[in-house]
Amino acid sequence: MLRYLFWLSITIVFLSCIKQVQTEPKKTVNRDLTEIKKSDTLKALVTYSATSYFLYRGQPMGYEYELLKRLGKQLDVNIEITVTQNLNNMLEALNNGEVDIVAHGLAVTSERKEKVSFTDYLYLTQQVLVQKKPDNWRQLSWAETQKSLIHDAIELIGDTVAVRANSSYLKRLQNLSKEIGGKIHIDTLNGNLSTDEIIQMVVDGKIKYTIADKNLAQINASYYPVLNIDVPVSFSQRIAWAVRDNSPELLDSVNKWIKQERKDAVYYVIYNKYFKNKRDFRRRIKSDFYSLNKNQISQYDPLIKRNAKNLNWDWRLLASLIYQESRFKPAAKSWAGAKGLMQMMPATAKEMGVKNRLDPEDNIRGGTKYLKQLFGNFNQIEDTTQRIMFAMASYNCGYQHVRDAQRLAEANNLNPKRWTNNVDSMILALSYPKNYNKEFINYGYVRGIEPFKYVNQIFERFEHYKKFITLIE
Repeated sequence: MLRYLFWLSITIVFLSCIKQVQTEPKKTVNRDLTEIKKSDTLKALVTYSATSYFLYRGQPMGYEYELLKRLGKQLDVNIEITVTQNLNNMLEALNNGEVDIVAHGLAVTSERKEKVSFTDYLYLTQQVLVQKKPDNWRQLSWAETQKSLIHDAIELIGDTVAVRANSSYLKRLQNLSKEIGGKIHIDTLNGNLSTDEIIQMVVDGKIKYTIADKNLAQINASYYPVLNIDVPVSFSQRIAWAVRDNSPELLDSVNKWIKQERKDAVYYVIYNKYFKNKRDFRRRIKSDFYSLNKNQISQYDPLIKRNAKNLNWDWRLLASLIYQESRFKPAAKSWAGAKGLMQMMPATAKEMGVKNRLDPEDNIRGGTKYLKQLFGNFNQIEDTTQRIMFAMASYNCGYQHVRDAQRLAEANNLNPKRWTNNVDSMILALSYPKNYNKEFINYGYVRGIEPFKYVNQIFERFEHYKKFITLIE
């Protein structure tokens, strides 16, 4: 009897613990559009891939990236991009509150709709089988090549197809196996592999088959003609982004934006740019300055790294400034007479000892020497990042105009030693007579929007560079 009572008490305690766990409410993240606008930032999760988000010749690009920029402008918020390290955990990151929106081409499925809310679809596609032709297919006749390929999904019975775990491709294969009445063996791959990388594994012969959305398969097949993507394995599917179920305001605003975008030709231009333009895709894939290939921003990286050491700056920040000046074009010239990678004016070049402004090495050496001089002019500013911003603004519009903006900041009870949200607003104010005509303003009018955008865009690009390019010497 004692033994019975002991085990009964243990069972009751155990069941009460289970009930407590089951009835404990799920943690929710209350961050809808109102909270997003208060923070001035929409947090977006993207993938690092050949179509979604990447760096090419110093410029961040990608289908999702370009659409997010347009969405941010529509909602009047900044976009904070997070690159997912595991595609299997995207919806979990969303519901945990790490991000506000998953900006990735997700197939709308019933299972996923139980976890998140989908936006209106961005485009329609279908899933296809990705397989490789024989290595010597160019020497074979068409009939011989066709003989080596699968032409109907039913032929996959007993064979193995490799897809990412927890993906819509995996679910489709499981359903397909039931539909055709035969076992398709599924090799589940790591969640940190993008669809492009898995397709590359087919090209390299590491796996025999995979499944991909047709638009992704087509653009990859344009570069790898050894691929065959002719076998459909699904009907048309809606591809959309996702938000949390408790973000109805954000969902409604994004849907209104999508409907508005569909009326704009630019919306379709962006889609064609990444999924239809085969020539540009091939050019990117071949380039050393494509971030999925090498850890490079430009052909001038060694020069930039060497000169950035003299400034004690992150070389990627200096690279962002040079892109802003010339887009890495050594022969670039401005209407005002500036030349070269760092757009040096004749008088400044002479002062810095630059003999040939069109010579990359001479130009970067002189430009960084001038930046170091400007940086030194603000040695009273302790915050290094703010000090760099002052130096950059001076490089763009002139040191004395920036000093005027500092004076105007002080007169308006703003911090003259802080660029962000202080002196930057005063450089904008110097575009108006009521400000540049004040008696303590020594250098008059300046088109303030130029240095204001100049600094912001360099640092914004720098944030992208940090995501793509590791800081190695």
